[in-house]
Amino acid sequence: MYAIAMIQSSRAIPAVCALSIRLMFCCLALGVALAQEGATRNDWPYHGGTQYAWRYSGLNQINTSNVKNLVPAWMFQTGDYENGLQSTPIVLDGVLYLGTSRDQIFALDAATGKLIWQYNYPPGTGGQGKGVAVGAGKVFMGTHDDYVVALDQKTGKEAWKTAMDDATQCGCRIISAPLFLKDKVVVGNAGGDGAFRGYLTALDANTGRVAWRFYTIPGPGERGHETWKGDSWKFGGGATWMTGSFDPALNLVYWGVGNAAGDVYAGDRFVGERPDGANLYSASVVAVDGDTGKLRWYYQEVPKDVWDYDAAYECVLVDREVRGQLRKLLLHVNKNGYLFVLDRTNGQFLGAYPISDNHNFAAGITEDGKWVNRLEPVEDRMTFICPSPSGGKSWNENAFSPRTGYIYTPGLELCSNYIARKQEPQEGRGFSAGNWDHVPPHDGSARSHLDAWDPVTGKRIWSYPYKYFLLASILATGGDLIFTGNPEGEFFALDARNGNKLWDFQTGAGHRGSAITYSVNGRQYIATPTGWGSIVGRIMLEVFPDAKNVRNGSTLIVFALPQGAR
Repeated sequence: MYAIAMIQSSRAIPAVCALSIRLMFCCLALGVALAQEGATRNDWPYHGGTQYAWRYSGLNQINTSNVKNLVPAWMFQTGDYENGLQSTPIVLDGVLYLGTSRDQIFALDAATGKLIWQYNYPPGTGGQGKGVAVGAGKVFMGTHDDYVVALDQKTGKEAWKTAMDDATQCGCRIISAPLFLKDKVVVGNAGGDGAFRGYLTALDANTGRVAWRFYTIPGPGERGHETWKGDSWKFGGGATWMTGSFDPALNLVYWGVGNAAGDVYAGDRFVGERPDGANLYSASVVAVDGDTGKLRWYYQEVPKDVWDYDAAYECVLVDREVRGQLRKLLLHVNKNGYLFVLDRTNGQFLGAYPISDNHNFAAGITEDGKWVNRLEPVEDRMTFICPSPSGGKSWNENAFSPRTGYIYTPGLELCSNYIARKQEPQEGRGFSAGNWDHVPPHDGSARSHLDAWDPVTGKRIWSYPYKYFLLASILATGGDLIFTGNPEGEFFALDARNGNKLWDFQTGAGHRGSAITYSVNGRQYIATPTGWGSIVGRIMLEVFPDAKNVRNGSTLIVFALPQGAR
């Protein structure tokens, strides 16, 4: 048996700790400052709440004692029903900005839902837009045909439009919300399951000109190029299809990188085990300089990925004590269902633990981050492996609460029968190099759960089970509440400390987006997108034929306490 690598925080021993009163007060002040950096208050200015991606607000007008009184305050229907509403709204100065799957943008009065302006991008198919970014007086959006568009924040008029690539050639697009930092907007790209070379791009927020580009698959002469066989790097995948994070003090942009391509068969890209990883920088977390895009560090979570185990998900930046030392941490869940804990100043591996119950792709992970006894797909032969390519967690995002110190993350229990197959890449075309179906785990039916974890020790504090898949992001608040929604249309609140269910509301459509909270004129609101969609959403219906109450839609529903009841 191999133990899971864990982190243990040390316990202070008063007789040994000869700290002065001044030092203790300094540490307390530092802790308060750090807690405030990751928390939102009246606004929700970034995709993750703040650039630290906590998805946490310090607002506490709505709390465990009165959440049962929540009622709808207003609703807004977008009319865009393709793939539901997978978005994260942005709120600044009383205005709510909402992007839809097919690249429409609405500016709404955040207190009433009244339309201020609307922008309609030329329609296309296959849209899965997850939101917008706001900064420098503009609203930024990536599009289904691989452009970044900037609109005037007050009027919705187009300010500039920049092509990232030739979408008809590369088969790429943008589905994630951009990340605004200082004078730039950074955007990733989707298309990693095709014959494509991934990248991350920063644009000048005022002009739309490319400020820098970082390729996730290094070319000739670049560090890591030697980890690719022959010309396989040209079509190596490594998509950056979710939104990253930013630490202004370190000036580092953190981004998760997707799977290598072809997904399942590695014979044409793998050059042998290397101490620095295989098929870099696929299935990695990368940290790049915010001004130049130069790589500062990387950590590859899955060398030689042959399971479609993306590392593309959100990077949560927190500061916690580890072994008696305050460390700047990055918490990151891989699609393989493991949560990684890294030092965000240098990428040092500090620990990892599973957040899903079924994971036979490896026997475990060592204290220095090496996978033990990997179970890999076999060419032209079926192999049962957990988790499935849909993930031990999908892209719906975690939340972190500084009040509890817990990270709240959804987990999926679903496996697949993999078959690897040799495949020649064709630029811009699908490049899975194999196939799979989705099947229940051996320990019972497919299912999901929402869990509270101590991110330092890896201890699960509580677990909320659900019979289908929980695929909406998590919201944590200063009222010690956790909000999320399920595919049957129920939007609900849990007690952040024990997981007890305190409130629910039937919205009439499945939940796949990201709820937020904000305040206008002293009144706190909870806003949730509704409308079922996405690839994993369709897979859920295949796995659960009895899930007949899952409905599509595209409505933002906003809740508040009744007037006078606060």
